[in-house]
Amino acid sequence: MIEFPDPNLADDEGLIAQGGELTPEFLLSAYCQGIYPWFCEDEPVLWWSPNPRMVLLPEKFKLKKSLRQVINKGTFKLQVDTAFREVITNCSRSPRPGQDETWITNDIIEGYVKLHQLGYAHSFESYFEGKLVGGLYGISLGNCFFGESMFFTLTDASKFAFYHLVQFALKNNFAFIDAQQETEHLKSLGAEAIPRKDFLEMLKEALQKDTLQGKWTQLL
Repeated sequence: MIEFPDPNLADDEGLIAQGGELTPEFLLSAYCQGIYPWFCEDEPVLWWSPNPRMVLLPEKFKLKKSLRQVINKGTFKLQVDTAFREVITNCSRSPRPGQDETWITNDIIEGYVKLHQLGYAHSFESYFEGKLVGGLYGISLGNCFFGESMFFTLTDASKFAFYHLVQFALKNNFAFIDAQQETEHLKSLGAEAIPRKDFLEMLKEALQKDTLQGKWTQLL
């Protein structure tokens, strides 16, 4: 494992290191230490561990009435790990409030596609009339899931995918879903901001569990 600086030594913004590579070894080492990459195209690779950290305990997920109606109507169909590259590519093209450019660079895409091929990165995909219209992707280690990004081209499509990620997490006894940065949308779904030191303790415990490695397509 590649040793990063102690995240507890970072300020609240969370920048902990720069440089390195987006290889599976670097990425897996970072996530195991509570660190993730986030940078723009013209920057070196930057590694972060913010304080506080946004997490969702699966059992605290808040299912809103409008999403429940979408689920009950059968508007979307779910697939898992069948279109990972398409999901992360669509996420890279989704506009973000206050951001002029994406942090999901071509190097990020290729790095996470390799992790998907190794069975550590996963995508939850929403389909409408056979077309991919929303989804999310992230990394799974131990019994936790690190959510990275989501997209939608139809209303509620990404929320539908997130709902099924939560159901998968509950079914497989995941301790938490890491949502990284605090947002009002995530808070409305039941996520909460916790001190970084508490997150790192939770992560340490979660990593004692076996990783559900491989494609999750058959595990729904």
